[in-house]
Amino acid sequence: MRFINLTRQTEIGANSYFLELDGKKVVLDAGLHPKLEGDAALPLYKLVTDGSLDAIVISHAHQDHIGSLPVLMRRQPQARVFMTHPTAKLSDVMLHNSVNVMARQRDELGIRTYPLFTHREADRAAELWQSVGLRQYWTVEGERVPNPDHELTFEMYDSGHILGSVGILFRAEGKKVFYTGDVNFLDQTLMRSADFPEGDVDVLIIETTRGDRGLSQAYSRPNEERRFLTAIEEAFDKDGSVLIPVFALGKTQEILTMLHLFRLQGELKHVPIYIGGLSTKITILHDQLASLAPRQHAGLQILDSIGPHVLSSRDIQKTQISRRRIYALSSGMMTEKTLSNQLAERFLSDSRQSVFFVGYADPDSPGGRLKAAQPGDLIQLNGELPGQKLACQVREFDFSAHAPRELLFDYIRKISPRVVILVHGDPPAVAWFKTKISQELPGTLAIIPEAGKQYDF
Repeated sequence: MRFINLTRQTEIGANSYFLELDGKKVVLDAGLHPKLEGDAALPLYKLVTDGSLDAIVISHAHQDHIGSLPVLMRRQPQARVFMTHPTAKLSDVMLHNSVNVMARQRDELGIRTYPLFTHREADRAAELWQSVGLRQYWTVEGERVPNPDHELTFEMYDSGHILGSVGILFRAEGKKVFYTGDVNFLDQTLMRSADFPEGDVDVLIIETTRGDRGLSQAYSRPNEERRFLTAIEEAFDKDGSVLIPVFALGKTQEILTMLHLFRLQGELKHVPIYIGGLSTKITILHDQLASLAPRQHAGLQILDSIGPHVLSSRDIQKTQISRRRIYALSSGMMTEKTLSNQLAERFLSDSRQSVFFVGYADPDSPGGRLKAAQPGDLIQLNGELPGQKLACQVREFDFSAHAPRELLFDYIRKISPRVVILVHGDPPAVAWFKTKISQELPGTLAIIPEAGKQYDF
């Protein structure tokens, strides 16, 4: 086996990994860095000879895993591309949205290399994707086989992260290599927990997103949902509204489902709820695919159940902020000029209003800066606008779609791999895992792969 980390640094960035197994060359995921621009946002594709890949296998449809897929396919036109059917549907929407964002950045920021691909190229790429079901044996030539006694096969397992997300198990020459992708071992409001292989694995490539922080012993998802509901009620008691910055894919649907269940139980009045256009497109797909992927609340049609109002960028400045409204708007990190960023500008100096974070926000992002701020601090969410004194309430809730580090380590211990490759985490996160594995699993080699370095096993 040969492994190369194509992600440019030890971080949660443009995730992509090269594998060579039994003479076959595969790339896992093809992300785009959420904070960098132009070619710097791409993985290190130059380390893979053009036209040399046999396959590209995608774990899920978040931008940091599929955002540069058309670029990789341009360099590797002969490679077959595999993903689940829900991931294919979601990726199509996400890539076209990415073209729109890059075109706007070209015009506003003068990035001449943008867009990195066009709408037409995204359409052509999607036509070549091959959908793969869970727990099926496939070859990199695109053939489904009845058993894994082939030169090289792969099999997909539900990872519990977002709709369609999977971990991927490769079998070659009597060995097993498992890539977790992004994984959650806890049930969410909408998504079920991961259903991963529990037999022996020789090499495990595992995400480490939450390795830098432990899970409180008192934490439970139901208790956190109860705390969230209480906070909404307290915000409404002040005649204020609530802004919830969310990722359009995954977190929006989780929060909408949560709000629906609060209503169903008679614990939340039928207050107006607002979402954005991209979130609406993705939620429509969730509803269409409700019976085709592992989910809680079988058959739930989210949009019909919630009936949200849809806001556009043009609407956001003109919309009157009335009392007792819920705005579940992207982006989750309040990236400049997104809906959540623009509305937060109107919330900051108003003590009646509340901003509730329900997921990860990079410390350097506008959302991350707001999370870290104290009342009275001067906050600037948009570089083109002056800062404001923070007066609104800011609270944080743990509804992460990533498994806590304790459960990730439990999985490592359960399958006892010979080698663990630690990816998708910032330096403190991967360092915690490496130390923990060294202390408690002396028979397992833990590796933090340097960007671009070749590892042979």
